[in-house]
Amino acid sequence: MSLRQKAVRGVFWSAVQNWGSNLIVVTVVVLLARLLQPEAFGLVAEAQVFVAFATIFQKQGFVQALVQRSDLERGHMNTAFWASVGAGVLLTIVGVAGAGVVAMFFHEPQLVPVVRWLSLSFLISGLASVPQALLQRELAFKGLAVRALAAAVAGGAVGVGMALAGFGVWSLVGQVLAGGFAGTVVLWIGCKWRPGVAVSARHFKDLFSFGVHAMGSELCRFVSYRADHVLIGFLLGPVALGYYNVACQIVEMVTRLLTQTISAVAFPTFSRLQDAPEQMRHAFYTATRMSSLVALPAFLGIIALAPELVAGVMGPQWEQCTGVMQAMASLGILRAVLYFNGAVIMAYGKPSWVLGLGLMSALSSIAILLVAVRWGIVVVAAALAVRGYLLSPIGLWAVHKLIRFDPGRYIRQYVAPLVSALVMVAFVWGGKYCLAGMLGLHVLLPLCILMGVAVYALTVFLVAPTLLWQMMDLLKLAVPVGRPAGRRSAPSTGEG
Repeated sequence: MSLRQKAVRGVFWSAVQNWGSNLIVVTVVVLLARLLQPEAFGLVAEAQVFVAFATIFQKQGFVQALVQRSDLERGHMNTAFWASVGAGVLLTIVGVAGAGVVAMFFHEPQLVPVVRWLSLSFLISGLASVPQALLQRELAFKGLAVRALAAAVAGGAVGVGMALAGFGVWSLVGQVLAGGFAGTVVLWIGCKWRPGVAVSARHFKDLFSFGVHAMGSELCRFVSYRADHVLIGFLLGPVALGYYNVACQIVEMVTRLLTQTISAVAFPTFSRLQDAPEQMRHAFYTATRMSSLVALPAFLGIIALAPELVAGVMGPQWEQCTGVMQAMASLGILRAVLYFNGAVIMAYGKPSWVLGLGLMSALSSIAILLVAVRWGIVVVAAALAVRGYLLSPIGLWAVHKLIRFDPGRYIRQYVAPLVSALVMVAFVWGGKYCLAGMLGLHVLLPLCILMGVAVYALTVFLVAPTLLWQMMDLLKLAVPVGRPAGRRSAPSTGEG
């Protein structure tokens, strides 16, 4: 099987993983939003800020290093595993002992037991990191898909069950722990590798020399993505953070639905193409084109229908989420079309570049958030969106330095999806305001969504029919129906 076929089949199983698990998670979040108060989501979000920050130091960038290395030895895997497990044990102890400090920072005494129980996530994450990296390296996304689905189902069942039984905030804690534990068990069942005891300083140095930059990049990414949660929780309290966090969660899950299907496969695929520049450029064009084809209508649709989505799906008590959701959806468009910049840079062994870009993003986030937070959560989300668009050319310039893509071709591939999405929004807005007085919300919302999908598909077919045929070709590679068992794959055409 050629690399192109492996990559496309990886996209298929990545789609199963992301669409299956994230649709389950979205459903669970909506159910929990109807069962719990915003304060519960805010408290867990505050605790998860600490967990997410500490997890960066636990992983030490070893996952990226294992995927990127061309000469991976068993000692690398053993060393990465025991380093991750050891760090997980240490951080669990630190989390249990230091929960009071986190609670004191946010002025929330109720956080102490929440942080202590969520600290078990460190141990679970330490056990899962290396098997996950090895499956990703081999493009074995079927195993990762099963793992994600098992985690989503287990976590959702425990979370909703506990919420129905009246456990409040502990429903969210149970969801996190049950999902992580179930996913780790399934991951080990699907991974053939088993750890040995032979570790060495040389293998640690090999991994850490790459991983330290990846770890720095993750730290900067944490600041860019979590500084808003820290400041809102610290200055505005858990209720405001609850509204903000739920809106961000929904948009982030849509982002994962639309981008991680391809991006999960992009890094290992790009890593194998680092010595084939023409194939690399073609793979980069294909990834960004396919991502924009689905992301642009999705996020513009969220902006157009956000009031109806919040009221109809989550309930009127979550109305304060609407503006945040619209602002974050506008940022989601940018993240979708630029999602593969980091994968290209890392594939070329330039983690220091990603670190520099991340540091720039982190510092600008802190500066703009310190000003915006005083005006509330909607202004915070809007300010982050503006910052993202202003900084976007810098990341594209870095990718251009490495693969020398054609800027004109790169920009032109967004024209058809953008025009089609704008036509869709015009029809959706028009239909929404014409029918609002005639139909109830629960009829109007699905009708507008169906109309938007139909208008967008028809417009793309009329404006750029080749885009649809290209997607169909990729689907045929992903799911080869009717191919004779003994037939060999066609030789690679150099398309990556």
